[in-house]
Order: sequence, then structure tokens, then C-alpha cells
Amino acid sequence: MTPKLSGVDHLHVDVGSWSDAEQWYGSVLNFKRVDALMAWAVKNGPLTIEDPEGTIHLALFESENPKPTNVVAFGASGEEFLNWKNHLENQGLTLRVTDHKLAYSLYFSDPWQNSHEITTYDRDYVAENLAN
Repeated sequence: MTPKLSGVDHLHVDVGSWSDAEQWYGSVLNFKRVDALMAWAVKNGPLTIEDPEGTIHLALFESENPKPTNVVAFGASGEEFLNWKNHLENQGLTLRVTDHKLAYSLYFSDPWQNSHEITTYDRDYVAENLAN
């Protein structure tokens, strides 16, 4: 029998600078550092940040030559998807909005070329309200 998992604990993201990344992820995604894990934020260790609910964690690894990760995809309701679209546009980010017919996705990158996606399965809601 396969043991159970409790969810995704964190994702690794390479960045050029912890301070720049903490500022960018804070202003764009409202992520904050996890003070309880700051002991790891030393050479070769991560600076861990989380969303306001504490349910999504990113482990930021500082590197002189950061290598972009695969796409990190976040979920949202249809209403929040549209709110994210407006928020990210107001942040000056270049967005690609894609209708996948079963879902909508917003694609954007951080300053270190890590790709991010916000997806909603409230496809009909978004299709009806996207232009409004």
C-alpha cells in the first residue's frame, strides 16, 4: 500500500538575490518570509517565503547564475483570476492569457525568468467577464 502525502510542502526557485526576490514576491504575490525557517537562509540554504494563508511555500535559493525552474502553477477562483490579472497588469508584468477550453491560465515570469501560472477552472465565468 502506498503511504499518503499531506500536500506539496514547497517548491524550489532559483533567484539572483534573496533581498530582490523577497521584495518582488512580496509586492507581486504578497508572499512573506517564514521567520521560523530563517535558520536555513544561509549559504546554500533557502529563504522560505509563503502566501498570506501559509499554504503555499517557495524555497528561494540564491545563486550567481540562477537557472529558471519549471512553471510554478497557482490556483484561483474565476473571480480571483480576474483580480490577479488586473493586479499583475498594474505591476507592469507582461501576461499571456490562455483559454485552455476547460480552464484559463495567466502566464508571467519573475525577474530571474522563473515561469509562473495562475489557473482557474471557472472557465465560463472568466470567459463571460474577461472583457468587462
